Amino acid sequence: MLKTIMSGRYAPFAACLLSTVAAPIAIGGFTGAAIALSTALLSAVGIHDLIQRKHAITRNYPVIGHLRFLIESFRPELRQYLFETDSEKLPFSRTQRSLVYARAKNEPDQRPFGTIADTYASGYEFIGHSISTVPVADPATFRIKIGNEQCQKPYEGSVLNISAMSFGALSANAIMSLNKGAKLGGFAQDTGEGSISPYHREHGGDLVWQIASGYFGCRNEDGSFNELKFADQVADDQVKMIEVKLSQGAKPGHGGVLPAHKVSPEIAETRGIPVGKECISPSSHSTFSDPVGLLNFIARLRLLSDGKPVGFKLAIGQPWEFMAIVKAMMETNIIPDFVVIDGSEGGTGAAPVEFSDHVGMPLREALLFAHNTLVGAGLRDQIKIGASGKIISAFDMAYMFAIGADWCNSARGFMFSLGCIQAQSCHTNRCPTGIATQDPTRQRAVVVPDKAERVANFHRNTLHALAELLSSAGLSHPSEIKPHHVFRRTSANETKLLSEVQIFLKPGELLDSRNINDTYYKTWKLAKHDSFSASHA
Repeated sequence: MLKTIMSGRYAPFAACLLSTVAAPIAIGGFTGAAIALSTALLSAVGIHDLIQRKHAITRNYPVIGHLRFLIESFRPELRQYLFETDSEKLPFSRTQRSLVYARAKNEPDQRPFGTIADTYASGYEFIGHSISTVPVADPATFRIKIGNEQCQKPYEGSVLNISAMSFGALSANAIMSLNKGAKLGGFAQDTGEGSISPYHREHGGDLVWQIASGYFGCRNEDGSFNELKFADQVADDQVKMIEVKLSQGAKPGHGGVLPAHKVSPEIAETRGIPVGKECISPSSHSTFSDPVGLLNFIARLRLLSDGKPVGFKLAIGQPWEFMAIVKAMMETNIIPDFVVIDGSEGGTGAAPVEFSDHVGMPLREALLFAHNTLVGAGLRDQIKIGASGKIISAFDMAYMFAIGADWCNSARGFMFSLGCIQAQSCHTNRCPTGIATQDPTRQRAVVVPDKAERVANFHRNTLHALAELLSSAGLSHPSEIKPHHVFRRTSANETKLLSEVQIFLKPGELLDSRNINDTYYKTWKLAKHDSFSASHA
């Protein structure tokens, strides 16, 4: 028995027991007593390990088994700083993060010695440059008009804006930094579903007010929509557009719960909910249940907002549902001003792993599908499309413009500009940089004037990079980028234009069954204007 204890998995525990007894005798004095005390504490841990029933590792490996949990606790940091390659996207690569940090700090973002990308790998993409380049355009001109003929107050928006992030998910200082940065750079901040907080209003940056299923900021006590509260908030000129959120890329079809202990007085006042009570975000809206109802709600919001642009945001899942909304537009003649497509690669403070990894359509496929559906229905010229999902660089933006986007939203890109280090602890309230936390001692690390400048810098420098990219292709505005400007490697010895690789419908093609593409035709036939269900169900 003694031999078993003194060897193998019990040896560290046995050594602690022996040292507790032997140290005062062999060494003596203060040093011997200190060693004995330390090993006595470790011996107590070992005894607890042997009798506890929760952890098999420490039950079999008393004392030493705790090293496993210690190493596991800082494994992400070890991987990120010591072992991760420059191109591993977990979820953003070191190269991507470094690019944002450099642009946010106004530091050089050039790379020496050539690309680290494998230009012969299948899937590699690039823009074809032109012999006839044009002068680099002023990025300040990279704006688009959002608002069709049914809108009385169109908004001239930037082609790069801050994607939806709520106060509550982000700290007060982070929200203020983003909004002040938006004000400095002349672009917009999406409020996220948590409504408009005092921190969104502090610096007067343009806002896109997101209205989700919880109707936060414009709700009755039972969670239903309140017209008067909405009209009161939306009257502020700082609110430029209204976005009805149907689903979110990182967790589409999944509601949310804000635990009671996180519902502080500030969050309660912002959302219009009771302090200290669990806050539920339902998985679907109570105001409507079919495509026609959605469009009637949009028309109602447009009227209550005195004609501001109103649109909706969704992650596309079952494709006939989006087509059903488009058919409802044709049936009711209620045309939203914009649609924001959120890809399944989008981020969130917390989501079930299965939802993040296996629910919803990735952005590229979703964006192209939405663009084609609106083109095929003859409505594309009336509706602008925003794209959101892992957009960091000017090339990311250019690709989205090529397949149908009018503007891009970025959430984590702007978080990096604030100083986010991708610690992936957003859900713990212990964000090391003070961005995704409500802990006042942590969020004080976000110094608003400094971080706001970085937000504006990232926006300005990214658009400047986009202007240079366009110039090399002989273009002057993002709206000029088309599928034939972008190449994709399809094999080791072949590249093709996106216009050859992807399907692009012609205007009105969905309305003429003689010419319709079969891939879209089958889904179009499933869609019903008065229901989200497929017609064969």
